[in-house]
Amino acid sequence: MMSNFKFKKKYGQNFLKNPDVIIRMLKLVDLTKDDLVIEIGPGSGALTTKLLEKTRVIAYEIDMELKETLEAIKSNDLTIIYDDFLKRNVKRDIGQISYRNLYLISNIPYYITTPIILKVIDEELDVKKIVLMVQKELGERFAAPVGKNASSITVLLNYYFDLKKEFLVGKNNFYPQPKVDSVIISLSKKSHLEILYDKDLFFNLIRDAFQFKRKTIKNNLKKYDLEKIEKVLKKYNYDLTVRSENLDYKIFVEIANSLSSE
Repeated sequence: MMSNFKFKKKYGQNFLKNPDVIIRMLKLVDLTKDDLVIEIGPGSGALTTKLLEKTRVIAYEIDMELKETLEAIKSNDLTIIYDDFLKRNVKRDIGQISYRNLYLISNIPYYITTPIILKVIDEELDVKKIVLMVQKELGERFAAPVGKNASSITVLLNYYFDLKKEFLVGKNNFYPQPKVDSVIISLSKKSHLEILYDKDLFFNLIRDAFQFKRKTIKNNLKKYDLEKIEKVLKKYNYDLTVRSENLDYKIFVEIANSLSSE
C-alpha cells in the first residue's frame, strides 16, 4: 500500500487498509446518486472510491503529495480541493453543486475531530448525517451518557444530533498502525431542536460549566446569575452543588434561555 509514500505525523496519516470496514461504514447511510458527501482527508482514496460507486463526493486533502494518487481516481462525480478543510468556506465550495442530501463521511485525523464537528455546527452546514472514524477514547467521550465522562462537547452534540457509537475498528486495520483503536460514530441531524434564544450564550455557558470538571455548577458558573440558574435546577430536583456532567443537555438549554431573558 503506497510503499514509497512518506506518512506525515503532523497530518495524523493512518490509511485504512481493510475494505470490510468501509463496507460497514457505508451501510450506515442510505446514499443515492442525488446526494453529496463531504470527505475530509481522503488519503489513498480507499473510501473515496467506494463512495463514488454510490454518490457524488467533494473531498478535502491538505497533503499535496497525495495529488497524483487521488487524481488517478477519474470521475465526473468527484471534486477534490487541495486545502485545509478548517480554513475553507464550505458553503461556497458546495454552492455550485446541486444535491438532495448532504453527508459527511470520513476517516479523519484524530487531532481535528472536534474542530471539524464544531465547524459544521458553527457554519450551519445542513448535514443530514455524519459518519466518522475517530479515536476510541474520543468517540466514547462524545457518546458518554449523563453522569459518566460527559463533557461540553457531549452537551453540544446532543443538542444538535442523535449520536450513536456504531462499531469498533482495531488498530491493526490501518497502515501504518496507530497506537490506539478507533470507533465509528454516527451523528444524525435532529428533526427538531429545542428553542434556543441565544446560541452564543449557550455555547459559552456549557464551555464554562465544564471548565473545571470536579467543581460544582456554583463554582464554574459564578460569573452568571446564580439565582436564575438555581431556579431552573430546582425544577429538576438539583441545586447549585450539582456537577455539570450530571445534567441533561435540555437543562442547559433551559438555563441559557433563562439567562438570555435578562
